[in-house]
Amino acid sequence: DFLPRGSGIVTRRPLILQLVNCKAEYAEFLHCKGRKFVDFDEVRMEIEAETDRLTGSNKGISPIPINLRVYSPNVLNLTLIDLPGMTKVAVGDQPQDIEHQIRDMLLQFITKESCLILAVTPANTDLANSDALKIAKEVDPQGLRTIGVITKLDLMDEGTDARDILENKLLPLRRGYIGVVNRSQKDIDGKKDIRAALAAERKFFLSHPAYRHIAERMGTPHLQKTLNQQLTNHIRDTLPGLRSKLQSQMLSLEKEVEEYKNYRPDDPTRKTKALLQMVQQFGVDFEKCIEGSGDQVDTSNLSGGAKINRIFHERFPFELVKMEFDEKELRKEISYAIKNIHGVRQVQPACQKTISTPLHIFVPPLLSAVHFTLFIFFSVFISDPCLKPHIQKRFFQCTANLKLAIC
Repeated sequence: DFLPRGSGIVTRRPLILQLVNCKAEYAEFLHCKGRKFVDFDEVRMEIEAETDRLTGSNKGISPIPINLRVYSPNVLNLTLIDLPGMTKVAVGDQPQDIEHQIRDMLLQFITKESCLILAVTPANTDLANSDALKIAKEVDPQGLRTIGVITKLDLMDEGTDARDILENKLLPLRRGYIGVVNRSQKDIDGKKDIRAALAAERKFFLSHPAYRHIAERMGTPHLQKTLNQQLTNHIRDTLPGLRSKLQSQMLSLEKEVEEYKNYRPDDPTRKTKALLQMVQQFGVDFEKCIEGSGDQVDTSNLSGGAKINRIFHERFPFELVKMEFDEKELRKEISYAIKNIHGVRQVQPACQKTISTPLHIFVPPLLSAVHFTLFIFFSVFISDPCLKPHIQKRFFQCTANLKLAIC
């Protein structure tokens, strides 16, 4: 009831909503520490004001979440994250890449294996074109974490229904679909009570010929219970892996803490260790850069190992093709070499001698290839984007200090 409503994109920042079952009823914002909101109209206004503070009042968006905790006897213990709906066209102050920004924002939350995805789709649109189900399927292809929610069932064209969807026949989900009927904007403007809205929703499902046989599995109260139960089950399933991960991290930190117990900044062995670690890390990053397996990939120019690869697969063969050989003269040299080395069993030394003699011809193109390779190595050291700038800076500081120490 306290979440902002309206036309267009209303949710412009993620809202992390923690529901806590409690005898008292009030709300707290993380950015308003120590203040309790007992009037939920003020909660709605604070959400709108906090959104505008960061994004402006002209439909801008931001990935920085608003944290809200609600205590009430009328809620179940549950944490929800309200995310913006997918938008195709930018309006107002929204960036031109609004679709990609919202998509990245959604992925930031729904890729986490510990969360359930509530894919909300209006019943009066084609389910096959649902953006929510599409993006949920990308991160949860097996449907293990996705729950489908179908809204606006009361707004479907006369003679049509969503029975096949709600019975999980059209586009099946492991956790199925739940239908809900929310208040319209007119109901909200008319201050229609939540209890009256829930009673109207219940009446709709019981009286509709397509849904009455599944009425017990439809509606907002059933959705609340399902979310609470499935989230509990999901936490129970993922908890062992999470515990193992935390224990591993704790052991690693304890080991690191143990090393620092006897830490002395002036200890030369520690300085040597730090230097070796830095050099090793630089070597690993440099190797990744040359092999093309680093985190950063340049999409505009060839870099690192790709240039070296080009030298030996394109430039060097081209230089070899340009070289001229007198085949008749070469055959004559081989013939004399065989004759001058006594015995017919001495053919192999003759061939080795004959082959090694003209090898000097290949020296210039080989040196040229090595020269270009060294040049590329230095350019990677200095400016290649696949090497992190702070690592480059530390390496050059280190080499400068080493030169001073040697001199």
